[in-house]
Parts: sequence; structure tokens; C-alpha cells
Amino acid sequence: MNTEIKKLVSRISISLPEDVLSRLDNMVNEKGFESRSQAITNMINQQLTVHHAESDNEIMAGTINLVYDHSTHGLQKQLADIQHEHVTEVISSLHVNLMQNQTMEVILVQGPASKLKQIADKMTSSRGVITGNLQMSTAILPQVHPLPVAENIVNKTIDAIEG
Repeated sequence: MNTEIKKLVSRISISLPEDVLSRLDNMVNEKGFESRSQAITNMINQQLTVHHAESDNEIMAGTINLVYDHSTHGLQKQLADIQHEHVTEVISSLHVNLMQNQTMEVILVQGPASKLKQIADKMTSSRGVITGNLQMSTAILPQVHPLPVAENIVNKTIDAIEG
């Protein structure tokens, strides 16, 4: 292990019932973790993400994963309209055509957890959506460029007219 990484690691000790330890070891082997520590770190990170998602104002990145019947009248337009209503939070989307009139759509989102939940709820409750879920992460996307402020747009427009 790299000595720089070791400096960032803290050692703790936990006590587990033997049956829980045995199941943990089985999971570590089945999933291919390098160690118990790696598996436990993964589980803790998942729970921390859930905890942060419960905070309505926490900025999070995530995906809204949908499978829907694309033959449902007006559904694709409804889903697109929801994305346009929330253009600040919706970063990108990917559509994949599946068999039997089904489409899988993955929508990349970022924003306050409560807003992402609201968007996902609108989409997943739409008639024709077969399954859908929101997967969030505490990691956020870097800002590509700042959104223009209305005042800057007006000033640039005036400069262009006067120039």
C-alpha cells in the first residue's frame, strides 16, 4: 500500500457476532472484495449516501433510471417536458430501445436531493412507466461553466446593440 494513502487511513476496531462475521466473509469472497475493510467501507459509503439523500438541501448527483412502454400515447413527450421544466437539474439522458415496445432511459441529474426526488417521482409515476428509480451519490459533477445571470445577459445585449 502506498505510504501517502496510509496517512489518510484510520484504523478502527469493531466487534461482530460470529454468524455475522461468517456472512461478511462469504460476501467478501463472493463479490471479490480485496478485504473486509474494503467491503465495510463500501457499505458505510452506501449508508452515508442514503443519509445525505435524506437532507433536502444536500446537492447530489444521480441517475433516474426508467423502463417504459413507448407505445403509451403522449408518454415520451411528457417525460421530455418534465426534463425541460427542470433543465437546471437535468444534465443529460440516454435512450435505449428494448424489445416489446419498451424503452430504457437513463437521465443524469444534479441538484438538491429534494428536487431530484420530486423530478424522479413525476417521471416514475407517469402512466406507461413500467419501472423507475432514483440512484443518488454524494459526489457531484464539476461545473462546466456558470449559468449566465439575467443582468449579464441584459448588459451583453445592450453592448451588442450599442456596439
